[in-house]
Amino acid sequence: MESFCGSRFWDSNISVHTDNPDLTPCFQNTILAWIPSIYLWSILPFYLLYLKRNKRGYIVLSMLSRLKTIFGVLLWCVCWADLFFSFHELLQSKALPPVYFVTPLVLGITMVVATILIQYERLRGIQSSGVLIIFWFLSVLCAVVPFRSKIIAATTQGQTEDRFRFATFFGYFALILIELILSCFKEKPPFFSPINTDSNPCPELNSGFLSRMTFWWFTRMAILGYKKPLEDKDLWSLNEDDTSSVIIKQLQKEWDRQKITLKQKEEVAYMKASNHVLNHVGDGPEEAECLIRDKKQNTEPSFLKALLRTFGPYFLMGSFYKLIQDLLSFVNPQLLSVLIGFIKNKDAPSWWGFSIAAMMFFAALLQTIILHQHFQYCFVTGMRLRTGITGMIYRKSLVITNSAKRSSTVGEIVNLMSVDAQRFMDLMTFLNMLWSAPLQICLALYFLWQTLGPSVLAGVAVMVLLIPLNAAIAIKTRAFQVEQMRYKDSRIKLMNEILSGIKVLKLYAWEPSFEEKVLEIRKNELHVLKKAAYLNSLSTFAWISAPFLVALTTFAVYVSVDERNILDAEKAFVSLSLFNILRFPLNMLPQVISNLAQTSVSLKRIQQFLSHDELDPNCVETKVITPGCAISVTNGTFSWAKELKPCLKNIDLLVPTGSLVAVVGHVGCGKSSLVSALLGEMEKLEGQVAVKGSVAYVPQQAWIQNATLKDNILFGQQHNEQKYQSVLDACALKTDLEVLPGGDHTEIGEKGINLSGGQRQRVSLARAVFSDADVYLLDDPLSAVDSHVAKHIFDNVIGPEGALQGKTRMLVTHSITFLPQVDHIVVFVDGKISEMGSYQELLKQNGAFAEFLRNYALDEDLAEDELTMLEDEEVLLAEDTLSNHTDLADNEPVTNEVRKQFLRQLSVISSERECPSKMSTRRRVSEKKAAEPPLLQKNLTEKLIQAETTETGTVKLTVFWQYMKAVGLMTSLVICFLYGCQNAAAIGANVWLSDWTNEPVINGTQHNTSMRVGVYAALGLLQGLIVLLSSFTLAMGGINAARTLHATLLENKFRTPQSFFDTTPTGRIINRFSKDIYVIDEVLPPTILMFLGTFFTSVSTLIVIISSTPLFAVVIIPLAVVYFFVQRFYVATSRQLKRLESVSRSPIYSHFSETITGTSVIRAYGRGNSFILLNDVKVDENQKSYYPSIVSNR
Repeated sequence: MESFCGSRFWDSNISVHTDNPDLTPCFQNTILAWIPSIYLWSILPFYLLYLKRNKRGYIVLSMLSRLKTIFGVLLWCVCWADLFFSFHELLQSKALPPVYFVTPLVLGITMVVATILIQYERLRGIQSSGVLIIFWFLSVLCAVVPFRSKIIAATTQGQTEDRFRFATFFGYFALILIELILSCFKEKPPFFSPINTDSNPCPELNSGFLSRMTFWWFTRMAILGYKKPLEDKDLWSLNEDDTSSVIIKQLQKEWDRQKITLKQKEEVAYMKASNHVLNHVGDGPEEAECLIRDKKQNTEPSFLKALLRTFGPYFLMGSFYKLIQDLLSFVNPQLLSVLIGFIKNKDAPSWWGFSIAAMMFFAALLQTIILHQHFQYCFVTGMRLRTGITGMIYRKSLVITNSAKRSSTVGEIVNLMSVDAQRFMDLMTFLNMLWSAPLQICLALYFLWQTLGPSVLAGVAVMVLLIPLNAAIAIKTRAFQVEQMRYKDSRIKLMNEILSGIKVLKLYAWEPSFEEKVLEIRKNELHVLKKAAYLNSLSTFAWISAPFLVALTTFAVYVSVDERNILDAEKAFVSLSLFNILRFPLNMLPQVISNLAQTSVSLKRIQQFLSHDELDPNCVETKVITPGCAISVTNGTFSWAKELKPCLKNIDLLVPTGSLVAVVGHVGCGKSSLVSALLGEMEKLEGQVAVKGSVAYVPQQAWIQNATLKDNILFGQQHNEQKYQSVLDACALKTDLEVLPGGDHTEIGEKGINLSGGQRQRVSLARAVFSDADVYLLDDPLSAVDSHVAKHIFDNVIGPEGALQGKTRMLVTHSITFLPQVDHIVVFVDGKISEMGSYQELLKQNGAFAEFLRNYALDEDLAEDELTMLEDEEVLLAEDTLSNHTDLADNEPVTNEVRKQFLRQLSVISSERECPSKMSTRRRVSEKKAAEPPLLQKNLTEKLIQAETTETGTVKLTVFWQYMKAVGLMTSLVICFLYGCQNAAAIGANVWLSDWTNEPVINGTQHNTSMRVGVYAALGLLQGLIVLLSSFTLAMGGINAARTLHATLLENKFRTPQSFFDTTPTGRIINRFSKDIYVIDEVLPPTILMFLGTFFTSVSTLIVIISSTPLFAVVIIPLAVVYFFVQRFYVATSRQLKRLESVSRSPIYSHFSETITGTSVIRAYGRGNSFILLNDVKVDENQKSYYPSIVSNR
């Protein structure tokens, strides 16, 4: 190197052992000058690859860009001016070392590359370049030493020897300083980038590199949150990459790829096995085929691979930051060793101490910045995972078969979306510890070996012995997790059923018995939770004791193996700092393994659900159909599940376009199943089904959304006032609108709670009529309405003169009154079509239809009119009614026969007219018009379903007090006392160790080592024992609180008036019983443990520092004031964001529960995509408050 530079490369007398340090010219011209170039050339290939794959549009050439480019060109000129000056001196026969040619050449080329990169970044839409900011910062940092050296040399000598290079260097220094300052400013947003139409876009996307690294872009929201409680309107929109539409699309693509891959593998395996069977004819081919099919049924596509491929690359960015942070964490122990050496050395120059302290500060600062970047990537990955999983589950729930619905209830699916998706989020935070913990442990042990030698192997042995214990705890935790989730699913399922039928429960006063059922399941759940909590306490004891046991065994072996091994301050405290680094990975690794075990259970549950069979969208043909027919079924055999017996057999049906077909039969004969088969809701075992055009479906149980009455009718269709009014008229809804508080803008409660059964059915029918479909499938829509309303609906909607005339209508009905007016009648008996034909034809056959008439004719009218008294004029009214219901010629014998039969029935009933308490049909008919009032009367301006409210301001002390009471006041005091004792023992151990290191060395040895080791061990084991006790006590307290709070919540809900359930979405209540109870069960106890640990550790640290350095007490007061204000400033925003996130979560579950109950209607109308979009919007609304909350934690 000396021949390359022409001078010495390193001289410790100049650089280290002096009061005025400096670096040699050779070192300055080589290493210092090359560091920025090495950095840029190393990172350039990766950065160019990133720029090539990511283009946000180009940025117009601004003044900032022009200035950066001009100064970049000037830098290149300055560098190469040095190069040409060296050639000039060479031509003048002046011998120069190679460094004067190489360094200017390297720097010049680097400056050209940096200048070109400035323009390339502009063309790729980069507003602020982190790569170049670091490059210019390194350039300035490395130029500071030569800058100082040249000034000192010029002032001491009074003149400079090499004026040209002196001038060019100062020009170079000024230019790189200007470039650094300019690069801190960001460019304008790029052109041709996707237009952001959001009124309140997130500033992160357009923030500069330094703003992103320090999260300065979030300051605006933090200030706003401090000034006033944040509201929804204050929240920023999500970044595009975090939205449901982008994330779920990517995840769905990867999941589909996994399914295709599995299918291909199975086909190959099946072909191979088939070939094998063909080659060995006598081996029983049937048996081989069965084996293959069984294997196929047990195999599921890997959801884990889909998740890794979707979210892995982004997560790896966080892993990279974690690697840098891990390496930086070992810098401070080495600097501590140097600092202790500096304090011991009385002759050391003072600048050593300042330099070491400055390096320790900057290492810690850099470590903090990088750590928070790592956490940001982890949390965002977790957030995206939850979005993706929720979206996938929602989409799957719209298409799963009926057999799958039996194995996955609404409660279970809600748990998948809430608890299981949450586990993935929680795991992401510390997932990197799987590789980071072993790396940190290995590095710590390496440095400990350097300090204490082979004695560290004793510590390694302790760690190895602890691994089986942690593994056993993790395995057992997983088993408990599976069992607990089973109970949780049962509880949520039962709660869902209770809330669905709460009106019936209250009517029959069944609350106590159902409360007992829920509490029984809860008791079992808490029993498992208690076992898991005790196991976690044991795990906590192992975590906290592990670093101490490692330190104890290492120190004990170190001083025991050789009397000359002296435990001085440097060895003890450098070792302790390394043991403290060991503490985190040793603590976290078992916890992460445990979380991984829990998440694997959740992964299996989600994968199992996503692998359920889906309804075949092609089982009903919509394009190719028999000419002139709207519905065609050929040799159709259907069942509700593949493994169940068929409930419809050998169905052959042709429905002409534009006809009205009635489907009749006894209860349970398969009428509704036929409608489901035509909708593709059933498993088609044999045959072909075809339905021409769009379909409208009116189910037997009307499905009503929690929306306005108008929105329920429009159902996503474009509004047409004239058509809308005619539909209201036809469906007899006009009179209802007059009594509803807000007319058609009245909000309908969940499941149509504030409408009567008849009103719900008419709204459902109005939705079908407004849809203007080609085929109408009407599953007994007249059963829930009164007879006069049924007549009105048939005449104005379904019948030959109704609004649907000319449309194909299939009407499932029990009412015989309207049968003479239909074109065709299909009679079902035990899942088969027994007869088909017109009314007259079937009457002549005197078969199943005639029997149906005999069974239903008298029953229907007796049921309808048993409480009426008919006058003579009412018989005439009945005749008029019959004439309105028939469009057949009066001279036809069949019609006359029906008329006579109908009048005979009326005359039978009229004989009961003597009863004075009975009222006339006419009066009853007139009063029936207003017989269906809304169940809830509200003001026009008042919404039925109120938005969930949030608390504002600080968390009230009563909340903490309530939790303390639930835990138990005495238990709470004992927990605090035990944590105080634990920290007292820890302080005692460290004070004892400090005293041990100060013990004088006599003849190269320390005395009383056995006593020292014994007391140190006793204090450490006492700390471990107290930890175990406090963990057990906290676990008991947490379980008591969980039991008390759940029981109180359940009791309160069972005693809440019915009006509360009418105006509160089920999803909101389920959210309380699922997510919020999960927080009380499993999140609060560890959080309290963490808080108490941190609080008492902080207090004990302050006590130790003040006792050793009393002057520090003066600094504590202003620091405490600053900390208090910073905490208040931060907590105000963070707390409110958490509240907003909690409130915006409930609508996701409400919407999901609503969707599950109406999947058949949604599919029939082809509204699946609209509901998926609505779910995505609700999830995004929730993430809008979650994202800033994770940023506020940084």
